[in-house]
Amino acid sequence: MLGVESNGIAVPVSASPPQFALGWKQIAEAVEPFRQKVAQRLAAQTEEFEPQIATFAQYALTAQGKQLRPMLVSLSGEALGNLNDSHVTVAVIIEMVHLATLVHDDVIDEAQLRRGRLTLTANWGNEVSVLLGDCLFAHALKLAASFPTPEICRAVAAATNTVCAGEILQNCSRGDFNVARSHYFKMVAMKTGELFALSCDLGAYLSQTTAARRESLRQYGLALGTAYQLYDDCLDVLGSESVAGKSLGADLAKGKMTLPMLIVRERSTPQDQAQLRQWLEDWEPAFLAEVVEMIEKYDAFAGSRAVIQQYLDDARQALATLPPSESRAGLMGLTDFLAEQTEALGVVY
Repeated sequence: MLGVESNGIAVPVSASPPQFALGWKQIAEAVEPFRQKVAQRLAAQTEEFEPQIATFAQYALTAQGKQLRPMLVSLSGEALGNLNDSHVTVAVIIEMVHLATLVHDDVIDEAQLRRGRLTLTANWGNEVSVLLGDCLFAHALKLAASFPTPEICRAVAAATNTVCAGEILQNCSRGDFNVARSHYFKMVAMKTGELFALSCDLGAYLSQTTAARRESLRQYGLALGTAYQLYDDCLDVLGSESVAGKSLGADLAKGKMTLPMLIVRERSTPQDQAQLRQWLEDWEPAFLAEVVEMIEKYDAFAGSRAVIQQYLDDARQALATLPPSESRAGLMGLTDFLAEQTEALGVVY
């Protein structure tokens, strides 16, 4: 999702204190050895499943994207100490929880494609997908329980509960045109921000840092993850299908009120509110162009970008207490990179 190409759209840069940051290419190259270890360890987990379901597990565990959460484990751990094998194990656990949520999401959304290939549910049906997702959750907790301290397992279990609860809240909010802005941000933080926060938190914990610095990195991850999901929600209507990796308007088709829609609802006339509600209640793909026109009419695009930039500012501020290092520069660079991708959002018709 983070690979958007700039279309020349520019907005004011948020007013954070200047700090050294790395670019995306530098960050990716720096953490590539760690990500390779995580990918290899993930693939090896298929041997832990029953032979009859190993094919399903392998299919799910190799559907990896940019491995943002393992990247955060690596950068957070190295920003405050040295990386070790425990960091790799924790990254595998968190990525497995994330992949399990994607398997279940695809069942709920009746998705046929993810990351350019058929979903597990498209290949083998909902029953296999639901149960396989359950197996992935359970296996992740089994790995977490292998640590000598219960701290890891407790943190993973709590985060998994939060993520799933956030998904339930979002599902229950479908079709609710009047969903509160505060409720929307709560759902976003729970279902996406939480695993980003967990990645930073446990990366720091395994480097034996102070409680204060661990909390700072957790807050960084929560803010970054929330900003990332807000960006993804905007991409659903303001991006391109090649970048989004899915058909545009997917959230609208499911009756989800996302950030651009909330801003339009807040700023629009009663007549336009009624029109927007009608589109969402009886959605057709052809309505997307008219929705985008309404977004532009009420400047909801700029409003959405301002909100995302504020979360990124919060993430940058959370890094202020960390000692200078290349890894902290990498964490800072992720906020700058997402800010650039937010600026580059646009729709071409």
